[in-house]
Amino acid sequence: MLLSAERLSINFGSRQLLHDVKFYLNEGDKTGIIGINGTGKSTFLKVLAGAVEPDEGSVKLDPNVQLSFLSQNPDMKDDATVLEQVFLHFPEEFRALNEYEAKSMLNRLGITDHTKKVGTLSGGQRKRVALAAALIHPADILILDEPTNHLDSDMVAWLEDWLRRFRGALVMVTHDRYFLERVANHITELSRGKLYHYEANYSKYLELKEQREEMAEASERKRQSILRVEREWIMRGCKARTTKSKERIQRYEELLSREAPQTDETMQMTAAASRLGKKIIELTNVGKAFGQQTVIHDFSYTLQRTDRIGIVGQNGVGKSTLLKMIAGELLPDIGTVDHGATVKIGHFSQEGRELDLSQRVYDFIHDISDEIRTAEGTFTAKQMMERFLFPSDLQSVPIGRLSGGERRRLYLLSVLMEAPNVLLLDEPTNDLDVMTLSILEDYLQGFPGPILIVSHDRFFLDKLAESVFEICGDGEVRIFTGNWSDWKAKRKEEAQTEEKPKVQPKQERVKSPQKLKFSFKEQREFETIDDDIAALEEQLKACEAEQRAHSSDYVKLQELQVKQTELEVQLEYKTERWVYLNELKEKIDAQ
Repeated sequence: MLLSAERLSINFGSRQLLHDVKFYLNEGDKTGIIGINGTGKSTFLKVLAGAVEPDEGSVKLDPNVQLSFLSQNPDMKDDATVLEQVFLHFPEEFRALNEYEAKSMLNRLGITDHTKKVGTLSGGQRKRVALAAALIHPADILILDEPTNHLDSDMVAWLEDWLRRFRGALVMVTHDRYFLERVANHITELSRGKLYHYEANYSKYLELKEQREEMAEASERKRQSILRVEREWIMRGCKARTTKSKERIQRYEELLSREAPQTDETMQMTAAASRLGKKIIELTNVGKAFGQQTVIHDFSYTLQRTDRIGIVGQNGVGKSTLLKMIAGELLPDIGTVDHGATVKIGHFSQEGRELDLSQRVYDFIHDISDEIRTAEGTFTAKQMMERFLFPSDLQSVPIGRLSGGERRRLYLLSVLMEAPNVLLLDEPTNDLDVMTLSILEDYLQGFPGPILIVSHDRFFLDKLAESVFEICGDGEVRIFTGNWSDWKAKRKEEAQTEEKPKVQPKQERVKSPQKLKFSFKEQREFETIDDDIAALEEQLKACEAEQRAHSSDYVKLQELQVKQTELEVQLEYKTERWVYLNELKEKIDAQ
């Protein structure tokens, strides 16, 4: 046994997150922690890692055991370089021995500029640097909170393989169900302050949980049946003079005092959409470029009412850019995006709304709409919040008191309260718990309009997508029929077909490989890209300053916000190009 936790209890304000629970971790255990957002999963990991003290109970770690912890929001040093951050808490000798492995790991996670300052990284890049720092630690126990967030499918596949080969013990919170299926051999469910342990991967856990709940329900039915008989006996005026009668009354009182089995509330989501006409959205020869690099080139598509489209591609290729153009938030350089007269778009963006953390949860939703009409009838804002697992006591608290997952769920509700008839979802599964994801999938299957989803969650796309748009990074958008697994199989088949002609006859194998080099355009871009990025950053600062100066001029402010969005997208793209060009330069210099 590497770690043991006994009689743990934690209160968070009026919430009882953990109540008198125990948890043991043995060598080779790979445990996935699951539960509804706000039940205390991240807090539980912090307690196990020693970052938070429990109100009661203790966590004991073998003195020879090394532990490495990745928190949901890691503390990082903004003025450190990426490589300095990875080795921040290690001696120089350790860095000297492990620098090559750390660089290789960072490259696999899409962080190729190891000298870049942490303060200039995006939230997703910071999380990936923190993940590399956690994995490079020579640990016996790894504790990881949402390690798959901000990873594309190739990165997730690499991490899956790395953790399967990891010889120590693992405790993780993740909502990626394929990841749980392939990595975890234990599932621990946190529900209403209690822990339920299953020696199983995700699919086996679902079977065992269903059996446990069925047994609990059967036991409760039996208890109620016995209570009914005993109650009638007592009401007839039993005499408690005999020993047998006293024992019978005692058993009745004991049965009466037992609590009925409790189950987590499930989120109820009813599709509410405005009327949608025949014409929806038409993209005609759409193109978008940033500088000399084309992101989307000559793409045309007519959106149909029944479309269920998954959008895939590596980080930074332009998936969010395409969604923003479809939403009308970003104008194409060429071509047109034409919306039908009845189209009402619900855009669930990766960044989310700017939430006022001091605003009450109820006020935030009520300001959007005080009621919504669904196939089941009309629901008030209060009723919809209750269906989204925000009971009355949680509706009155400031948004800042909510967990990260609860804020994402609140943001999702805010999008649906507007009754859109076209849904654009950019990484909707980030920070949502497994149970909420399952309900969201059922909701989306019943949604009457088209849905476009950018997601790295393979399970989510397998369940929902009926076609896939692959953004290839050179401007091409390829369309495949089928879900994520169908697309992956077709891409693998294509890759194998492309490899076959490359097999050369023996006499030709003596040819020396062609050396890597910059094209003329790439050389020009490499020479100017630092200045381009600096100029974009200055333009962004100026735009933000101008917005503050015109805070009362709504029309001007709207124009400036559109300009800011375009600048941010350009800067994101230029940064990705900077990474690619510098990586290519390193390879050229190494030849």
